[in-house]
Amino acid sequence: MDRRGLLRRLPLAVVVIAALVGLVFLRDFFSFQALAAQADRLTAIRDAHFATAATLFVLFYAAMVGLSLPGATLATLTGGFLFGLFPGLILNLAGATAGAVAVFAAVRMGIGAEVARKLTSGGGGPARLVAAIRRNEWSALLIMRFLPVVPFFAANLIPAFVGVRFWPYALTTAVGILPGAVVLTALGRGLGAVIASGEAPDLSVLRSPALVLPLLGLAVLAAIPMIWRVLRRKEG
Repeated sequence: MDRRGLLRRLPLAVVVIAALVGLVFLRDFFSFQALAAQADRLTAIRDAHFATAATLFVLFYAAMVGLSLPGATLATLTGGFLFGLFPGLILNLAGATAGAVAVFAAVRMGIGAEVARKLTSGGGGPARLVAAIRRNEWSALLIMRFLPVVPFFAANLIPAFVGVRFWPYALTTAVGILPGAVVLTALGRGLGAVIASGEAPDLSVLRSPALVLPLLGLAVLAAIPMIWRVLRRKEG
């Protein structure tokens, strides 16, 4: 393999290695216990240097998402804990979206474009799937974001391998993660009391019908334009 080929594969290799290192060695670092231990220090930094703290939080969140490290849920809770619902929600959306866009762009410009070409030129089911996603970019991307069963890192990488366009990806990422970000940021506001009590946050709401069913409903709404196009093609 030539040097150019190695460079094209480098972004994905970095993400995979970072994700594995994070999963094996950094799980304790990205834990509620670690946050609780540093809560007083973090709030002191926020109170003394609010703008700097907000900027560093966004950069840290973006780097964590861009490298597919574990702890996105904890980071969103932390945003609510440190900055409240507002501007915490804005900071959470900025960090998560920036990281997702960064990893998408890096992989897309690297091996992602090559994979997309191979899938398209190979014909058969993969080529038809790629063509269908490209015809329905907005719907397909929103469905991936809204469906609770699609991991966040997977929804960041899959579009890079099927050749979706940049702006649909970026905008649907921001819109698609908004509902979950609102819930987690709101929960994060109450972390101070949880930490003071020595307990762990109750995240069962993330699996409750009250949250899952609306997300499924949004996924169905996002699928309507795609279903309509399919029906029109069959009628034609």
